[in-house]
Amino acid sequence: MTEASATTLSVPEEQAFQLSQAAIKIDQARQESNQGLLVDALNENLEVWVALRSLVMRNDCTLPAETIQNLVKLSEYVAEKTFAGIDDLKDATLDSLVNINLQISEGLLEGVRR
Repeated sequence: MTEASATTLSVPEEQAFQLSQAAIKIDQARQESNQGLLVDALNENLEVWVALRSLVMRNDCTLPAETIQNLVKLSEYVAEKTFAGIDDLKDATLDSLVNINLQISEGLLEGVRR
């Protein structure tokens, strides 16, 4: 049992965890030069972003409108890059996907601490 599953996480904490895990998987797959793992990691990342987008677009979301718009735009970027196909992904794009996930994860956790 992982530490995350041993305790009850809030929705922002769970999303932060999922984003960071997806970032790690993308980075590991790239380092191993394993296209199959990279495709799986990118698909998992897309699923996390679809879930996050669904959460922020709910009527009961309490985030500021600007934050919601930014997260929606980021989810669109992630989808666009994922659907472009693995052959079109450059290291800089993978770096951006990893960095976006880590930064949003950090932001979600900072929001929980406040």
